Amino acid sequence: MPSKKTSIPEDSKEILTAEFNYIAATATQANEDRARAASFYLISVGSLVAALFSTQLIENSDTPTFRLLFSGLFLILTFLGTTTILQLARLRLAWYESMLAMNQIKEYAIEKDKGLQNAFRWKKTTAPPLYKTDSISFQQTLEVASLCGLTFGAAVYFAASSGCVICTWLYTIFSALFVFLLELNIYKRKLTKK
Repeated sequence: MPSKKTSIPEDSKEILTAEFNYIAATATQANEDRARAASFYLISVGSLVAALFSTQLIENSDTPTFRLLFSGLFLILTFLGTTTILQLARLRLAWYESMLAMNQIKEYAIEKDKGLQNAFRWKKTTAPPLYKTDSISFQQTLEVASLCGLTFGAAVYFAASSGCVICTWLYTIFSALFVFLLELNIYKRKLTKK
């Protein structure tokens, strides 16, 4: 039995093609921006760690002033990490919205030509979920959240003036773990809120 085909006017085909190409370009741009955002944060953290090691060459670098300065710098890096995670969530949303728009065009084409039903893997009903733990976006978020935890832990370490070494390390480890989990929760909430 031949597939049911309804003709799409030529002007409409051009508009649909242009819209589909635009949506594909926005999805690609979202992926590229996501890689840049994560890379920028990784480079920022690396630069600060290099600066930290270079201060070891300066005499009297273990003064309270230096410790507070480094604590503040690590807090700033933690804040930058949080904004990077918010950007990664927004870019995942942008990609997802593009994918949904492409699926809408595909479903329109299927409606006009039933023979296209098996041509597309992703449709509205088979699209991947927005919050997906095995996506590249989530993996980049894991990297940034790990570094946020480490930078916050370092901020706590440098700020702690306790004479108790064990207490300082416990505060540091607990703080790092707490911020790591908090950052992952921020990402998840941005993608699962209704």
